[in-house]
Amino acid sequence: MGNYLEFKHISKAFVGVQALDDISFRAEGGEVCALLGENGAGKSTLLKILSGAQCADFGQYFINGEEVKFQSPIEAIKAGVSVIYQERQLVGELSVTENVFMEDLYRKKGGIVDFRKSHEETKKIIDLFQMPFAPQTKVNRLSVAHQQMVEIMKAYRRNSKIIAFDEPTAALSDAEIEVLFGLIRRLKEEGKVVLYVSHRLKELFQLTDKIIILKDGRFVEDIRTEKATENYLVSKMVGRNIGDAYAMLDRNDKIGDVVLEAKNLNGEFVHDVSFKLRAGEVLGFAGLVGAGRSETARLLFGADKLYSGEIYVEGKKKKIKSPRDAINAGIGLCPEDRKEQGLVLGRSIKDNLTVSILNTIAKGGIIDKKKEKELSQSAIEKYRIKTHSADKVVMELSGGNQQKVILGRWLLADLKVLILDEPTKGIDVGAKAEIYQMVCDLAKAGLGIIFISSELPEVLNVCDKVIVMKEGSITGRLGKNELSEELILRLAMRDADCFA
Repeated sequence: MGNYLEFKHISKAFVGVQALDDISFRAEGGEVCALLGENGAGKSTLLKILSGAQCADFGQYFINGEEVKFQSPIEAIKAGVSVIYQERQLVGELSVTENVFMEDLYRKKGGIVDFRKSHEETKKIIDLFQMPFAPQTKVNRLSVAHQQMVEIMKAYRRNSKIIAFDEPTAALSDAEIEVLFGLIRRLKEEGKVVLYVSHRLKELFQLTDKIIILKDGRFVEDIRTEKATENYLVSKMVGRNIGDAYAMLDRNDKIGDVVLEAKNLNGEFVHDVSFKLRAGEVLGFAGLVGAGRSETARLLFGADKLYSGEIYVEGKKKKIKSPRDAINAGIGLCPEDRKEQGLVLGRSIKDNLTVSILNTIAKGGIIDKKKEKELSQSAIEKYRIKTHSADKVVMELSGGNQQKVILGRWLLADLKVLILDEPTKGIDVGAKAEIYQMVCDLAKAGLGIIFISSELPEVLNVCDKVIVMKEGSITGRLGKNELSEELILRLAMRDADCFA
C-alpha cells in the first residue's frame, strides 16, 4: 500500500470562532488533493495542525495508518511532512543556500560548514526550478515571487512524503507556475501525498485529482476533479450561487478631473513612467512579474527612492520622500505583501484600522478611545469584516478579512488616491466580489484608484483604463473599449521602445 494521509473528526476552536468542526477525509499518495473553501473555511488551520504549528482540540490524524500528533513543526519535518504557507518562513539576511538547507547544511570533518558543497547542491535545485538567482544571493534581495520559489525549494529538498501547498502561485508568473506544476506532477509520480490549497479554480482543473470542499470549518464534499464544474464548486464553497462577480458590480460612471499626475518617474527599477489618473477612475496596471508595477506604486508612496521625475496631486507638485509625505498628500497604498508591509500582525483590528488617522482622533497627544472604537466598529460593519470584536488580533483573521482591514483603514483617512497592489491575492471568490464592489464604491466617492493585478480577468472587468508595463517601462495604454487579454499579454511581452 502506498502513502496516505487521513484525518478523523478534527476539531479546533479559538476564542469566539469554531475554526474546524469534525473534519474527516483521506488523501492518497500519487494524487494531488485540493482543499477548497472561502477564506475562514479552515484550510490553513488544518495545515497548521498537520505541520505541528497548532494542536487539534479533538480528533486524530494518521500517516500510512499510524496515528501522529506533532507537537512542533520540527517533529513534522522529521516525520516527512512539509507545509508551504502563504506566509514565507525565510530568514532574509541569509543566503538562498542557507534557507534551503538550514539545519542540514553540508559539513566537513570537525563540523565546519562546507559551503562549497552546499552551494553546489543548491545550484542543482535552482537549475531544476529554472530560477535566475545564485545560491549565495541573500533572500531579502529577491522579489516576492522568487522568495516564494525558495520556500518551495526548501520543501522539495527535504524529500518529504507529504507536501502541502497553501496558495503557492499567488505571487508567481505564468512561467514560474508551469515550472511548479511540473514539479508537483513529479511528486505525484513519486507517490507523494500532495495537498494543494488555491482559490484559482482554473489551477485545480489543471492539476488536481480530487477536491475537498470546506465551509465555515465543516466538511462539505469530496469530489473527483473530472466530475466537477466551476459553477458547482463555487456554489458549494459559498453556499449560494454568486453569479458573475463582474456583471453584478455597481460601477462609477462619472469620471472627474485629473487627481494624480506622474511625470517621467525614474527609480531603481522604474524608467521614465508618466501617466494621469482622474477622480472616480480605476486605472489598471498590468504586466508580468518583474514588470515594475509594484515598484511604480512604491515610488508614488515614497517607500522607494525617486531618482527623478515629478508627482502632482490635484495640480499641485508634491515632494514625496516617505510614506508620511504620501499620506499627507492624500495618497494611500495597500501593498502586495499585506502581512509584511500592510499590517501590524500582533495588534488588534482596531489598532490596524486607525493607525493612519491617530493624529485626527487625538487631543494633546491622548487618543480619544471612544472615537477610535466608534470608527473601528463602523468600518467593521460597513465592510463586513468577520470578527466577534474589534480587539481581535489581526493575525487571526483570514486573508480576505485582513485585506478588508487594510482597505477599511484607508477609507477612514482623507485620501485623494488609493493604490491597490494585488488586492485579491490569496482571497476566495466570495471575498473577491466584495472587494471589487468596495473598489467601485471608492471610485463613486471620487477617489482615483490605481489597481495592480496579475489576474487579467480582474484588470479587464474592474478597470476603466489600463497601463501595461515591462521591465520598468510602459509598453501600452489601453482605453476601456480596447481591452482584451490577448492585447495586454502582447504589450506585456514587447519592448518599451516599440511603444509610440
